[in-house]
Amino acid sequence: MIYKNFQDLKLSALGMGAMRLPVKESYADIDMDATQAMVDYAMEKGVNYYDTAWGYHDGQSEIAMGKALSKYPRESFYLATKFPGYDLSNMGKAEEIFEKQLEKCGVKYFDFYLFHNVCEMNIDAYLDPRYKTFEYLMEQKKKGRIRHLGFSAHGSAEVMKRFLEAYGEHMEFGQLQLNWLDWDFQDARGKAELLAQYNIPVWVMEPLRGGKLASLSEEDEAKLKALRPDEEIPAWSFRFLQSIPGVTMVLSGMSDMEQLKANIATFETEKKLSDEEFNTLLGIADEMVKKSKVPCTACRYCTSHCPMGLDIPRLLELYNEHSFTGGGFIAPMALMAIPEEKQPSACIGCRSCERVCPQGIKISEALADFTSKLNA
Repeated sequence: MIYKNFQDLKLSALGMGAMRLPVKESYADIDMDATQAMVDYAMEKGVNYYDTAWGYHDGQSEIAMGKALSKYPRESFYLATKFPGYDLSNMGKAEEIFEKQLEKCGVKYFDFYLFHNVCEMNIDAYLDPRYKTFEYLMEQKKKGRIRHLGFSAHGSAEVMKRFLEAYGEHMEFGQLQLNWLDWDFQDARGKAELLAQYNIPVWVMEPLRGGKLASLSEEDEAKLKALRPDEEIPAWSFRFLQSIPGVTMVLSGMSDMEQLKANIATFETEKKLSDEEFNTLLGIADEMVKKSKVPCTACRYCTSHCPMGLDIPRLLELYNEHSFTGGGFIAPMALMAIPEEKQPSACIGCRSCERVCPQGIKISEALADFTSKLNA
């Protein structure tokens, strides 16, 4: 197992994420025997970082990970969980939730604790002093009940910057959705560069984009096999991350022993990509995205001709994300920060915007489709 230095700690470069644990009948019905076996194997092979959260597996993930890790000495692993600010109803409940998390996990402290999912929907609440979220978590850090404080983000770089301007000097790590597909598609590159400006190491989530990058088309797989004949396709995503400066921790939400063993085997070595290999991956990503997105360049000619005053480039950006992903939570959460009268559904189909669009995009049809997908 490769290890990375973080302050005075040595962290396994691969961390076990607990958002997609093996289950029986439902998402909340975690298969504890299978989970225990996976944790045992991970511990045996040197994985020492385990990441869970309040909402994973409908609230059962923290309990499951606490049970699975309880057989090991507390100092032999690092446990991370998060304040669930993705749900605005939790604002003002930092103390109540934190105490319950300690109880659920069966521990007296968390090695790593995060502001969960800083994004457009919750940035104002995270920064609102009335809720005292930051103050409470800093107090727990002083008491030693939080050893290291950080944040995760699915929001834009602009939202991250607001958060960092307020709390950046106290953030010890930042967790990003970072993979070779999102390097440009979701501006993961810009977000990683922003963390670098604050000298904050990068924690990675969704390295395989929920499994989407674990298998590719025959044509794309052939391109990669020509460069590294013995490298498995999922491993390319991890080699990509090994090539990004600042990446310290890579989390993977593995659902079965086969995935766990394969990923651990990959992290026995560090094999950074050459420039040719790196650019080949980005070329594949570009072609994958082009097949499903509308080609908006954000020239903004359309906005001056929209009688409803819609931020059409932003809506199309979210439409592209939602369409490519096949749903998901990123676009709906971003839209929660947009007033109802500025939502995709507010488009009246007048097509004034389309008359000035240099790309010839059927904007009204895209926004109607977006509305339909959101309501599905």
